[in-house]
Amino acid sequence: MHIRFLHVGAAAVLFLAGCQATKPQATGLSQPTATGPAVETLGPVAVPASEFAYVYRKNNGTAADYGTRASVAEYLELYTNFRLKVLEAERRGLDTTQAFKRELDGYRQQLAQPYLTEKSVTDQLVQEAYDRMGQEVSAAHILIRVAPDAAPADTLAAYQKVMALRQQVAGGADFGALAKQQSEDPSAKENGGSLGYFTALQMVYPFETAAYKTPVGQVSPPIRTRFGYHLIKVNDRRAAQGEIKVAHLMVRVNAHAPAADSLTAKKKIDELYARLRKGEGWDKLVAQFSEDAGSAANGGELPPFGTGRMIPSFEATAFRLQKPGEIAPPVQTPYGWHIIKLLERQPVPAFATMETTLKNKVAKDSRSELNRAAFLKRIRQEDQFLEIPAVKAQVLARADSSLVAGRFKYAAPAAAADAKKKKPGAADNSVLFTIKQQPYYAKDFLQYVAQNQRPRPGAQPAFVMEQLYDQYVDQRLTDFEKNALDTKYEDYRMLAKEYRDGILLFQLMDEKVWSKAIEDSVGLKKFFAANQDKYQWGPRTQATVVSAATPALRKEAMAYFRIIPPPVTRQTSKGTVTTGVAEIELPTNRGIPATVRFQARTTTLLPASTTALDALAKRMADDTTLSVSVTEYTKTNAALALARQRTDAVKAYLVSKGAKPGKLLFTSAVLGGNESKLPASVDAVYLRGYTKDPAAIEQHFNTKNPLAVQIQQKAFQKGDSKAADQFLTSAPGSYTTQLDGRYYAVMVAKQLPAGPKALADARGQATSDYQNFLEKEWIAQLRQQYPVQVNQPEVDKLITK
Repeated sequence: MHIRFLHVGAAAVLFLAGCQATKPQATGLSQPTATGPAVETLGPVAVPASEFAYVYRKNNGTAADYGTRASVAEYLELYTNFRLKVLEAERRGLDTTQAFKRELDGYRQQLAQPYLTEKSVTDQLVQEAYDRMGQEVSAAHILIRVAPDAAPADTLAAYQKVMALRQQVAGGADFGALAKQQSEDPSAKENGGSLGYFTALQMVYPFETAAYKTPVGQVSPPIRTRFGYHLIKVNDRRAAQGEIKVAHLMVRVNAHAPAADSLTAKKKIDELYARLRKGEGWDKLVAQFSEDAGSAANGGELPPFGTGRMIPSFEATAFRLQKPGEIAPPVQTPYGWHIIKLLERQPVPAFATMETTLKNKVAKDSRSELNRAAFLKRIRQEDQFLEIPAVKAQVLARADSSLVAGRFKYAAPAAAADAKKKKPGAADNSVLFTIKQQPYYAKDFLQYVAQNQRPRPGAQPAFVMEQLYDQYVDQRLTDFEKNALDTKYEDYRMLAKEYRDGILLFQLMDEKVWSKAIEDSVGLKKFFAANQDKYQWGPRTQATVVSAATPALRKEAMAYFRIIPPPVTRQTSKGTVTTGVAEIELPTNRGIPATVRFQARTTTLLPASTTALDALAKRMADDTTLSVSVTEYTKTNAALALARQRTDAVKAYLVSKGAKPGKLLFTSAVLGGNESKLPASVDAVYLRGYTKDPAAIEQHFNTKNPLAVQIQQKAFQKGDSKAADQFLTSAPGSYTTQLDGRYYAVMVAKQLPAGPKALADARGQATSDYQNFLEKEWIAQLRQQYPVQVNQPEVDKLITK
């Protein structure tokens, strides 16, 4: 669409807060470097009281018992155990591995980001974006392209061109006609530069700001963005419409389709609209006729959208709808015809609701450049940036045509002594600038130029060198600030140490506790046997619990789990019939063929039938509760022998493919005259499948409503199911109850006595307990290795209650 090239978007950045959810929370510090008294010593290592006080306040400051003797003592115990583990990790050199350094560096980079911005600027930009979201602007623009890093001459030429166009508009020229002729936005030739309505965070920031500041009916001064220079004419301004959610029924037709195809599509959409007007169901017609495959299965529903997010004709029609359920007449877009139904209107949310989302968007929007500029301006002063003008001039003078071509080469001088000998390149060893008196040399900048250059056809060498110099200074200032964060911000220093120690702790805990408990099967068995009294079954019942949305569904589902007597075959005056197969039949589209066919008057299966039987055998292997009845109906007793041979052939084939003979029920029936409406053929055997598999039964019921029926089948103990809890001591049988708007059936098979669990039944809990056991043993060893001595007077300083 025409405005999309102006839209600035970026992938979401993973914020570090989630990292601690995947690792044990780190509340301690590495080898202390702070001065001051110790809260304790661990062997020869002193733990600063100031650092313990910091982490105690941070993690317990809002607790009701904060400052009590019990709270401080409990936290000191946890903190001591943590520090002991970190000391052991350091002793083993885990903090020297490349993997550790890479992971820690990644976290430090993320932790640093909030400290490399100007919070006050961010807050202003977020509030400004929210305020602007209360209005929508309709505008058109003329674009004269110029690259962000274009040479001054190119920039000037573009500026002069756009100013000449503005003078034409001021002289009475039609803005739309001028946009079609002169704008370098490709879409302008069709839309005259019109952008429709938009709101905050949909355009690049300088463009958005100019549009909001320009009065209706007027044209802005030339506005520079990363795309070039723009003239913006504001056509209208209105209150924000918020977001809406709609559904649509679509008939596709290309904008350039033949007239006959366009006419056919128009007749079809008009017919569908007429049927909707007469009251036919929306979902039914959408499912049958909508040609938007992505939404048709969901009633045509689309994600919520606001101004500037959809094709203008679609958007305008959708926003004219006022009441949920209202349907608009057909509207055409470049993709076809649409009938739009309003589902919901959503006004602009309150600022508190949107604040976090807006902060994330602002951080990724072009307006973040203002934040970075403010940050760099501040640290130039704070970090005492000082340029050496003479050296800078000498270095910038090194620019030549090779730099513009991207082939600038540089070899640093051998030694700083060359500066005294005034050899060629001696100035390269001179200080170019300082940051807090730390020197940065000319040669390092020139190496940066050689590594970061790129071809810039048409640019002036001096201009390119100046841009690279500014980039280099900004990067060095940012790097200097990053390296100073530990000393400037206590919160950053402490959090970075928490991450450092957390990584070390994770590695060692995995080795000593977590993985060991899982892999040490002998130790786990020994621990389980020694603590068998902890792993006991209470009273249980073996049962099937059915949860249904309605009583009718419950009754239907219960029928699957009735006890079925074995089938009985008997001869009647109407032929041979079988009774007793009372299980619920599965539909034939669930892997059960309705019929299998043979060559005429033989027992040879046709190829299509063998394929169907192969699928059935696999289904029987997957569902061990599945049974299949195999029946050959004949019209005369004379054909009965062949019928039985054919059922035997089906049995033999299924057994050869792995089916269990006991799951196959074979019957034959002789049907005289026209007494049966069942299909009869001398060349076919009829199959029906029956199952008690909960998953298969759930699937059968939940095709349309995924919550229609849920089934659990296991040994229940108290607390596993509210419904089963009511019948834990009941005799075998079927019981019903109603809970929380659901209808339950509990079919008790038998009662199970209390008794010891097997390891397989309690492996999860036993493994967790074994991990706790291993950790306690390990901590005891560490306390012997690093004797703990607490400085109680320092601890008492934290006791305030």
